[in-house]
Amino acid sequence: MTGALVWGAVAAASLVIGGLLGIAREWPDKLVGAVLAFGAGALISAVSFDLFEEGLKLAGGVPVALGLAAGALTYFAADRLVEQKVPGAGAALALGALLDGIPEQAVLGIGLASGEGISISLLAAIFVSNLPEAIGASSDLRQARRSPGTIMRMWGAVAVLCALASLAGFAVADATSGDVEAGINGFAAGALLVMLVDSMIPEAARKAGRIAGLVTVLGFAVAAGLS
Repeated sequence: MTGALVWGAVAAASLVIGGLLGIAREWPDKLVGAVLAFGAGALISAVSFDLFEEGLKLAGGVPVALGLAAGALTYFAADRLVEQKVPGAGAALALGALLDGIPEQAVLGIGLASGEGISISLLAAIFVSNLPEAIGASSDLRQARRSPGTIMRMWGAVAVLCALASLAGFAVADATSGDVEAGINGFAAGALLVMLVDSMIPEAARKAGRIAGLVTVLGFAVAAGLS
């Protein structure tokens, strides 16, 4: 269980690093957009190869489909709620980091409990995608005049919850069937896909312009190569 917590903390640390980078200086919109696009490509790879495909191998299509629908609807509803209280892409990206990070990192713990060891490709995809999410969200929240202390407390809380999710995934793998594990994979994939289309990709395209598509392909290629 210690290993699950340690690897979970490693993956979640990128949120804090990205948050610090986002508030440390003014980032040009084009650079923030390019980083977001790279992260979006990495997340598309994670959905395709580390979450959806692995879920199908664990228990077939039905549990993954149910998890996919639950993750998509949960993110959609939570995002609308957050928009009413804290408008802006920054809040949506922070919510996405939480909603996809928890099940994503639970998958890390499940892999360790099953004896497969740590999935380097998934760990790398989580780390690589967390950085631009946190940088982009922190930059937007800073522009919305949120204080650096408030932003970093938010990322600290999100990182702790995500790290604990790896520990929970380890425990869940010992007590549940492959159907539940596959559902967790599907939930993460669903939340990620809605976040990507609703928040991350539009923000990347708006800020980076025409290069966003090319950088997204690069991010996908890097993460897929690690898979």
